[in-house]
Amino acid sequence: MNSQSISRAAYPIAGVILIIVIWVLACRIGNLATVVLPTPDKVLNSLISHSGLLISEGWITLKETLGGFLLAMLIGLPIAVAIANSRPLNLMFYPLLVALQSVPKVALAPIVMIWLGTGIESKLAIVWLVAFFPIIVDTTAGLRSTPKELLELAQSLRASRLQILLKVQFPAALPFVFTGAKVAMTLAVIGAVIGEFVSSSEGLGFLLLSATSQLDTPLAFAALFALSMLGVLAYLMVELVEILAKPWLPPTAQKH
Repeated sequence: MNSQSISRAAYPIAGVILIIVIWVLACRIGNLATVVLPTPDKVLNSLISHSGLLISEGWITLKETLGGFLLAMLIGLPIAVAIANSRPLNLMFYPLLVALQSVPKVALAPIVMIWLGTGIESKLAIVWLVAFFPIIVDTTAGLRSTPKELLELAQSLRASRLQILLKVQFPAALPFVFTGAKVAMTLAVIGAVIGEFVSSSEGLGFLLLSATSQLDTPLAFAALFALSMLGVLAYLMVELVEILAKPWLPPTAQKH
């Protein structure tokens, strides 16, 4: 292991240790009650004692996150292709997408619940609403940034529009697609929690809300840590897919 790898691992660990020290000092110096801010050891005890509950509720939230994210990819990518290749569609729908993205999703969640009920469908819809925008924006930017020389070469070889899209534009846009997917995945976790906050009897969001209402702050913090770990796991899944797709990435993207 070289010095660069050691420093890359050491800095995050040092950051975590520093935050824990500040946390302990804040609890001790401020003489804060557990219900206001529990000490790290109490949160750790709660994490261990409720590990089974956190895993089972986390599995539900993970399923909602991945389902909504896949829905956002399946719907977002064709929309991005249409917007990138059609000026009328771009002018018609892009401002509407921006306007929809500007609406707080917490405000939309009750309406979605009325439309789709309190089951998994409404959670997936909320995750989709939160996650689809970065996928569309980044994929559209990637498709539009295809080198002009490549497009002219494909056209000179009389490639069809579908061939140009599949063999020239989309491979060139893949780094942008993965960038949008990473942002979307982190937002998808937030979307799943919003859905569980508004109407649910399961999942980490519901557990967090339930623990807060019972003034069980250590369990609330444990649920927050579980959500953080779930977000990291979901993000790493996208990174793994990006690594597997490396042979299809443009050479300039592989260098990064």
